[in-house]
Order: sequence, then structure tokens, then C-alpha cells
Amino acid sequence: MGILIFFLLTYILSSVTLMKLFEKADVEGWKALVPGLNFVEWAKLIGRKPTYALWLLFPVVNIFIWCGMAVDLVRAFGRFSFLSSALAVIYTPLEFFLTGKSPDSKYEPNVVGREKAYQEQVKEALAKKDKFALNKLENSVFHKGGLREWVEAIFFAVFAAAFIRMFIFEMYVIPTSSMEGSLLVGDYLAVGKFNFGLRTPMTVVQIPLLHNQIPVVGSESYINPPSLPYFRLPAMEKLERNSPFVFNWPIGDSIIMTPERSWNINQLREQRIPYRESDLIVRPIDKKDHYIKRCVAIAGDKLEIRDRQIYINDQPAQNPSNMQFAYRVTGNYNPSKLEEWGVHLNDFGDSNMKQGVFPLNAQQVEKIKSMGGGVNVELLPNTLVSPSVFPHDTVHFKWSVDNFGPLVIPAKDATIQLSNDNIKLYERIIAVYENNKLETKGGKIFINGSETTSYTFKQNYYWAMGDNRHNSEDSRYWGFVPEDHIVGKPLFIWMSTGNNGIRWNRIFTTANKM
Repeated sequence: MGILIFFLLTYILSSVTLMKLFEKADVEGWKALVPGLNFVEWAKLIGRKPTYALWLLFPVVNIFIWCGMAVDLVRAFGRFSFLSSALAVIYTPLEFFLTGKSPDSKYEPNVVGREKAYQEQVKEALAKKDKFALNKLENSVFHKGGLREWVEAIFFAVFAAAFIRMFIFEMYVIPTSSMEGSLLVGDYLAVGKFNFGLRTPMTVVQIPLLHNQIPVVGSESYINPPSLPYFRLPAMEKLERNSPFVFNWPIGDSIIMTPERSWNINQLREQRIPYRESDLIVRPIDKKDHYIKRCVAIAGDKLEIRDRQIYINDQPAQNPSNMQFAYRVTGNYNPSKLEEWGVHLNDFGDSNMKQGVFPLNAQQVEKIKSMGGGVNVELLPNTLVSPSVFPHDTVHFKWSVDNFGPLVIPAKDATIQLSNDNIKLYERIIAVYENNKLETKGGKIFINGSETTSYTFKQNYYWAMGDNRHNSEDSRYWGFVPEDHIVGKPLFIWMSTGNNGIRWNRIFTTANKM
């Protein structure tokens, strides 16, 4: 709701500051306060047809139209400097206020028409190679030096690219093998922001086109606070089971950066990896690392994994056609042949590769078995009950990667009973994702200072897993994906590169592979 208030306040301030400009242009000031009429009069003041204001009704396009009209309006009052144009784009009400307040700002009609006429004169002089006319035209208020033209072009390009990235779609490259063999390392995806509902920006001050780190320097690319509250526009489609989706890593708020990757601080403590507390980085939701997985369960689903098979609401889930597990291959086999069949030889590291441990799908297993020559393929189950497996409580939950659950995925407005036996399942939801103070004292549970035995969820949650089931850091390790962490839907692969160069057969193919 905060983002709507921000835009509404900006509109109101723009309308109020527009009154002074209208009056300076001999237009009745009250018209600036009438929705719709203000835009029509604004369009007329800059030399546009009244119907031009209709473009402001079209989402996304209206942002660019607004910025163009704002720049033209301040120029109609003689403010042609780069600073005035930039401020009209960055925060329109402030530039309108300064323009209205300035005694030097005098209105001249049809700024758009006058600039078009100037451009035609320049074009004609260039065609005739009339240096005298060109020199004379350089005295025009519409003349821009070469440096300014470059600066404005770069400014507009960065603004447009940042806007598209923030509101329409974002490019994302797959860095790990957790989704192989559906989506491969080196696949470049176009991720749509509108499909599951556009999440409006939350972090206000940031470097355009960077997610959370500045390359080479390694420092964070944003400042927090200030920030805006979470808000999501209506969705074009629901996030359904088996759909790949991009989201912010839920436990990526308190992290330590290493040269290899980012770690949640609790992961480092569990694995006893040394770190410095001074290197701790606390990130807001929209600046956590991006992950892509498959949504295998939605809010309200009962999920269970038995011997590697997922069950949703007690029914076997549909498996991806290229789902992979860890296998050991022994005997006289040709590694290059395995690579030709799409096997990622080094997926489990050099030591495992030397022992013949690879991620394989069902088709690859059959091909290797058919090699003959004493070649043997052995599945390597992962049934170890470990504290690294969610919810990190081996006393109450004897769960492993291959045998997990059952548990119900939390749904908005659903109420669950809390006890010391199940609190580990929900403690991060209650304390972090839904911003409550959670305490357990004397065997009792307290939320925001009040003793309780139940909790009602404030948002929906999802369960994410990779198709490379034995080499995927997913919900089995860190739990639920909150709805406010969802970024978007991978639409298509626009580029794909591997060890042998560009994978031409994957370019402009769907990212929704099953």
C-alpha cells in the first residue's frame, strides 16, 4: 500500500505545483486540480493535441509520456538546462515548484512545435552544407552541444533500461546446476515481472541496473533505509505446481560473502566454516540473491517425499522428464561419451568425478547401462538425517533429502496450533517473514509478548525444489518461500552458452520445461 501512497502523493503534489504554471500561462489554476482536465491542458500548453493525454492511461507507457511532458512543460517556461530536465524526470513536483517560483520563467507556447521547426532547419542546413545557417542555429535555445547530447542519451538509456528491468522483465543467468537437465548452467533467461503480479520496488536508493553488489569493488549497490513497504499488483496468472519461478533467497538476509558464493550465517555455523562477524551483510527482501527452482507445492498443499518421490496431497507428483539423482558409474566407460549425452561430469566436484559419481536422469542411466563392458550404474540414496535439513531439528523431525515430511505448506489466513514439537517449522515465518517477536520461555511460546498456542499466517508460502534432486540447495534445506519474495516467471531462454560455446538449439526456447 505504501507504493500507492507514494505515487498518489506525487500526483497530488504535481497537480498543486502545476497550478502556478497554469496561471503563468493564463490558464485558470483550478484546472490543474481536476483529474484528466489537468493533463489535457498540460498537453495543450506544450503544443500537443488534447488526445495526446490519453497515453497516460496506458501502464508502463504512461511513465515515459509523463516524463516527456514534464520536460517539455518546464522548457515551455524557458528552463532548458540539463539539470531542469533531469529534475523534471526524477521528481516532477519539485521542478514544477522551482519553475513556478522563479521570476525568470516566462511561458512561450508550442514548445514542441518550435523544437520540431528547429530540427527541420538543422536538417535543411546540413543538407545544403550551409555553415552560416548552422552557426546561426547554434544560438537557439534548442541547440545542444555534443557532450550534452551524449549525456542525455546515456541518461535516457539507463533510465529506460532500469525502468524495464524494474517493472517489465529482467535478464537472469543460471549460475548453478540445481535445475539441470531442464535449465542448464549458462542459460540466460528473460524473467517476466507481471505474470505472478508485479512486486513494486522496495529499496529506494540504488545503483541502476545492479542487483545487490558492485562488480570488482564487491560492496553493496544500494542504501537501506529508506525503503517502501511490500506491495504487489494483481497477477496475470497464478503460480502453479511444477512451474519454474524466480525468487529472492529466503534466508539471504543475514549473509557472509566468500569468493565462491554467499552463505547464510547459520549455514556457516552449522558447517563450522570460519568467518568474521564484521563481514556480515544484512539485506532487504528485494536485494537478496535471486534463485530459480521449480514450485512443487503451493499454499495449502500437503507435501511429502518418500524414497525420492514427491507426494502432493497423498498423490504422486508429476516428475520432470529430466529429473536427476546421484549415481556412481563403475567399469570401463568413456567419460567423453557421457559428456556427449549431456552428463555434467564435474557437478559433484573433482573428487567425486574421479569416483564416477555423476547426476543422471533416467534416459542417461539407460544409455550408460547399454554400453556393456562391465559398466555398472548404482543409485546413491541420500537418506541421512541431518541438522542441515529443514527445519534443523533432528529431535522432532527425522527427515532427509530423500525422505521428507509430511508437512502442510502455510496458506494466508490459515491457523495452526503451536507447540515445542513443531515450533522449529514456523519460527522463521513468524519472527522474520511476518515480523513478529517470537520467544519460548519455560516451555511456553510467546508472540509479541503474549503467550499463545496458535498462529494465523499473513501470506501464502510455496515449496521450491531443483530438478537436480541430489545437488540442489532448495526448500529441503531452508524451508518455505514467502509470497513477498517472488520475483517473476522465467519466460524464455534468449541465450545459452556452455563449454563448447553457444548452444544454438536452446536460444529462444521456452524456459517452462517439464
